[in-house]
Amino acid sequence: MAPPALDVRSVVKRYAGHTAVRDLSLQVPRGVVYGLLGPNGAGKTTTIRMILDIIRPDSGSVSLLGHAYGDRRALDRVGYLPEERGLYKKMQVRRVLRFLAALKGVDEREADRRIDEWLDRLALRTPEKDWGEQKVDELSRGMQQKVQFIGTLLHDPELVVLDEPFSGLDPINAQALKDTVVELRRRGKTVIFSTHLMDNAERLCDAVCIIARGDKVLDGGVAEVKRAHGGRHVALGLDRGAMDGAVAGIESVLGDPTLVRRADDQNRFLELELAPGADSQELLRRLVAAGAPITRFELVQPSLHQIFLQKVGATGVEEGMTGHG
Repeated sequence: MAPPALDVRSVVKRYAGHTAVRDLSLQVPRGVVYGLLGPNGAGKTTTIRMILDIIRPDSGSVSLLGHAYGDRRALDRVGYLPEERGLYKKMQVRRVLRFLAALKGVDEREADRRIDEWLDRLALRTPEKDWGEQKVDELSRGMQQKVQFIGTLLHDPELVVLDEPFSGLDPINAQALKDTVVELRRRGKTVIFSTHLMDNAERLCDAVCIIARGDKVLDGGVAEVKRAHGGRHVALGLDRGAMDGAVAGIESVLGDPTLVRRADDQNRFLELELAPGADSQELLRRLVAAGAPITRFELVQPSLHQIFLQKVGATGVEEGMTGHG
């Protein structure tokens, strides 16, 4: 059996008395999309930099693609998109991409073939316009991010590491990136990406690790994680136009801490976490008695965001963590 794509064991990193990553262990199988999740400042980027030997851990071990820490044979098979984007602004797009390919040992003829393929795939070359002929600073921010993404993939890496890849992308460019991640997985590649946008992780990842304040909160397959935290969440739909005088009674039921631990208004419905020991049927009975015009009452698996709230608490979440990208 081939070793995992990534094996991190008891890694610690401190800065001037602050522990950025604390005793982190995780294992990423080959051929999966793996999400490193958590709010900004949780330790995701520090973890990625340690994985790629950009910074060294104070203790612990890292194995990458079956090789010991820092082995160039492994690092040459990795494509890395850092959170801080950086392209030569005054260079032509094709020249930048040829340069990035050359750094990874791709000859010019093969690089040009791959560049054309990627420019076409990501709509940077069309019958009307070839953006590869333009200077980098003549492209929109979203186009520049796609160019850097292409540079990450030109050497056909086995492992692709993306740090906050959806940051600042509009929905069209974000979808193009998601489609490419799915295609990479289909081709047997391993993709690790960090994000604070839980919705993206829920749609794309096979497995996740949630980090908060440098500590691992949980990790595992998305389906298994959700199943382990299931059975305690209710999707409640209400006909808001027909609530009339029932609002106070409904609020009283939902505010009863013996029934509901947490309510998250999703606009179209409320996602409720039942209190410890509470019975969903008792909640339903109380709502009906209060005159609630119920359009949906369903036990559901919790979202990754709800699991994060449950494990860490609202203080670990910053505004925008559940934003759609």
